[in-house]
Amino acid sequence: MSEGPPRSGSVPSLSPSSPRTRGPISRLRKWIPALVGLAAFAIVLATTPRTLPDYPAVRAAWHTSEARLLARDGRVLDIVRADASTRRLDWVPLDRIAAPLVAAAVGAEDRRFWSHHGVDWRGAGGALRDRLRGRTSRGASTISMQLAAMLDPGLGSSGSRSPLQKIAQARAALALERRWSKREILEAWFNLLPFRGDLVGIDAAARALAGKPPGSLDDRDARILVSLLPAPRASPAAVARRACAASSIPCAQIEARTAEMLGPRNPLPDPGLAPQVAAQLLTGRTVVRTTIDADLQSFVAATLDRQLASLSARNARDGAALVVDNASGEILAYVGSGGHESRSGAVDGARSPRQAGSSLKPFLYELAIERRLLTAASILNDAPVDLDTASGLYIPQNYDRNFRGPVSVRSALGNSLNVPAVRTLLLVGVDAFRDRLFDAGYRGISRDGDYYGFSLALGSAEVTLVEQAAAFRALARGGLWSPLRLEPGPALPDRRVMAAPATAIVADILSDPAARTATFGPDNGLALPFPAAVKTGTSKALRDNWCIGFTQRFTVAVWVGNFEGDSMAAGVSGVVGAAPAWREIMLHLHRDVAAAPFPRTGTIARPVVFVPAVEPPRTELFVPGTELATVRVAATEQRPRIVAPADGTVIALDPDIPPARQRIAIIVAGTGRVAIDGRDLGTARLWSPVPGYHRITLSDGTRLLDHARITVR
Repeated sequence: MSEGPPRSGSVPSLSPSSPRTRGPISRLRKWIPALVGLAAFAIVLATTPRTLPDYPAVRAAWHTSEARLLARDGRVLDIVRADASTRRLDWVPLDRIAAPLVAAAVGAEDRRFWSHHGVDWRGAGGALRDRLRGRTSRGASTISMQLAAMLDPGLGSSGSRSPLQKIAQARAALALERRWSKREILEAWFNLLPFRGDLVGIDAAARALAGKPPGSLDDRDARILVSLLPAPRASPAAVARRACAASSIPCAQIEARTAEMLGPRNPLPDPGLAPQVAAQLLTGRTVVRTTIDADLQSFVAATLDRQLASLSARNARDGAALVVDNASGEILAYVGSGGHESRSGAVDGARSPRQAGSSLKPFLYELAIERRLLTAASILNDAPVDLDTASGLYIPQNYDRNFRGPVSVRSALGNSLNVPAVRTLLLVGVDAFRDRLFDAGYRGISRDGDYYGFSLALGSAEVTLVEQAAAFRALARGGLWSPLRLEPGPALPDRRVMAAPATAIVADILSDPAARTATFGPDNGLALPFPAAVKTGTSKALRDNWCIGFTQRFTVAVWVGNFEGDSMAAGVSGVVGAAPAWREIMLHLHRDVAAAPFPRTGTIARPVVFVPAVEPPRTELFVPGTELATVRVAATEQRPRIVAPADGTVIALDPDIPPARQRIAIIVAGTGRVAIDGRDLGTARLWSPVPGYHRITLSDGTRLLDHARITVR
């Protein structure tokens, strides 16, 4: 039967395979599973965290933000901040973090920490529910998730993570817990956790905010520190409210403690024992072990401070001191600045050039003895002398303004007499002495001899305390010099700069209390109950004084003065200023270590008498070939003469000084009447100069003995 057209109102039937059923929606449904799978794969790919380091690697990579200077035994001497943006101290093991803090932190941040595997699903569900209900969303990041974000900055920061970053963070936490123990996770979290401001890690936070180490935190401290974590920049009042809400401790106590902790910071640990050494060695390095003995460093610093305190009324504010082991050249104590009244405490006084004063004389006499120009028994004339120089007359004076006539080299060096030193310099030559000082490590003394002139014998050149210690150590070691060391290591090679016999003689003189009695008196503070050689020095205008000395075992060098260069009060010589600290340090060094006698290497001991008896008979040391039994002092008949001012002197008046205060002393050797332009000066021999040409005469009343012409401008 043929099919006719459909009847009106009827609906044609369509089979599932009919082409009319394959519209856009049907085709899209076919691809939904594939699209879902592709999206899931993309999410998985996008949220795959990078492989996090394991615990040992994180622990090993930890470094403090402080560069540390260590003593020879590893104790911290000084700390310098190396990171301006972050303060990190030591990594603290979990068992050294106070239990109240651990409990409070876990309770506030992740109370199911010990039971979950990286993600707290219950907490995450609660956070989602709160968000859907429009409530303030509580955090769902576990401690493991927080640590994962600390280890991988790519996971974003709290409060700004995208959904994909949150998923990646959760996956990282799950992976972390498969490789780390719970204790390792909690320990690392405490040490990497940022607290308030620039403080990172529990050690920095506990010490800077609570003023105590992490193991000493109490319940209040713990609750306040934990209350900082959600909002580290919150005001003290807001932190206190948060802490009160989560604690049974009375709020008044928490509020008071919060005000303390979040007020001015407690200073972070810094022994501050060697800031000048830290400034030298910690540039570009975070940990440096030194040769310094921490206990000795503390003692030397305290000793120097006490001495400067005793001199405070005499305008002596600054000081520096070194202790050196003679055998190794290691610096055992380095105090670059001392004194509580210092105005420039950051200056390194051990490396600052200062005028040497008489402290260089031992090297002058050593050179003369080495070259066989003098012996320790040779006689030098301590009498007035004036020397022509390019800049005028040079007229050396002794410290006490007295002259002693014929003196031996032993007495001249022991009593630090100036005129005999200048006469010795005339023997050896300025250039030769300059070269010897340079070889002995005084590298700042490098100009031509004419630059220094005869005043080099009296220490007009500038030297440093480090140079002084190294040079005197060479005297102690028979003339062998090597650089001093602040860092452990193999011994540096020696080079001979002085002859052993001559250094032995100089050391014997410097350790002879009788040799210095005439100037310093029998009880002068330099004598010790064991063999010790010592030399003091005072620079022009009392700006510096030195005391450097040695035993066979140690060399100690002390400087006292003012970094600004102003003069100390009258009477502050090396014996008064630096020597008391030197003596106390030496006594401390040898309290348990006996000081052996100095070796007399290469010398010959011979009895000596002086004719006439300018000095008592004694046994003297000689370089072989220079020994003698009798020292005869040549008779000199000195006629009376004008010593100063010398003939040809030009005197310039100072317009800023009242004329009545500008007076010239006329110094005469011998007796006679002094007159200026025919007018008798009388016994005072003080003259108020007036411009013009003048003639000074010395007579015995009947005849002219001496005269000098001077010019006053």
